[in-house]
Amino acid sequence: MKKKILFINFGGLGDEILFLPAMISVKKEFPESEITLALEPRSKGITSLTNIVDKTLFADIKGSKKYLELFKLLTKIWTQNFDIVISSGSNKFISIFLFLTFIKKRYGYNSGKLSEILLTQAVDLNKNQYAAKMYHDLVRGITDINTELPQIDIERREVEPNTALIHPGVSLLSVKKNMIKTIPAEVWAEVVEKLADSGKKVILAGGPDDKETIETITRIVPEGKYTNMFGKTKNLRELAELISGAEIFLCSDSAPLHIAVALGVKTYVIFGSTDDKKLIPQNNQVIPIKAACNCPLQPCLWERRQTTCEALDCLKISSDNIVLVVK
Repeated sequence: MKKKILFINFGGLGDEILFLPAMISVKKEFPESEITLALEPRSKGITSLTNIVDKTLFADIKGSKKYLELFKLLTKIWTQNFDIVISSGSNKFISIFLFLTFIKKRYGYNSGKLSEILLTQAVDLNKNQYAAKMYHDLVRGITDINTELPQIDIERREVEPNTALIHPGVSLLSVKKNMIKTIPAEVWAEVVEKLADSGKKVILAGGPDDKETIETITRIVPEGKYTNMFGKTKNLRELAELISGAEIFLCSDSAPLHIAVALGVKTYVIFGSTDDKKLIPQNNQVIPIKAACNCPLQPCLWERRQTTCEALDCLKISSDNIVLVVK
């Protein structure tokens, strides 16, 4: 019997990529199922990276009309006759929302007694693990299949030897919220030049959010030392294809990191205020680069603080140290 399955995951593009293993495992369990993903409009690019999502529903829950958006989402859900709903939200309100969908089988995180009553299965939330595994816990009661890493569906390029693709930016939304998650552009410029001087074929990439950072790098580093692909990848799919052809990928804690992980590309990631153990798989393909910092709160972002501090000792990483790790 063909099942109609609704997944709900509100968050940025990185969260959507980390949510993929849960969807993939359920699709393998029910190959004929129709998968619908409810998400925020800002993350719609996920549909260009995967073939597993058949339909999408959108709710702009970051706007001023959050509850109206959620009600509109409910009305859309009521017309779809879903068999199963799985939601990644941990808020106490989520179990009520899932109950109001009137979908027979409802899976979400355990947020207290109410969730245990209203959900088919209230799953214990374990944040002390790789986020993809945390999300995958939601479907343990549906399937025994285990998909450990995100997988994306693109046409991969042949790997060009000795290439170092650098994506230095982070989302402007995180910067506006004072969540600083990368080194200054001037340090990135030093990294680009030193890797080029060491013999690497350096390629720069970025999207609209990275314009200021890329302009700083290109102003400092002589043009002949790198290939500038900024603005030449028109969408996420093209960026993913570019990443697939790189021998190594160097980036910040941002969505392109999770694309590289899904592609199995050797990846080096700058980490400061966020927890690498929760955001990357613990394997030799993905290497965190961190400052030798004695801050007792590190990693602080989200768990202990909602914004980063002014000192940012956790991001005082020299270009020499970064190049030493990457080389």
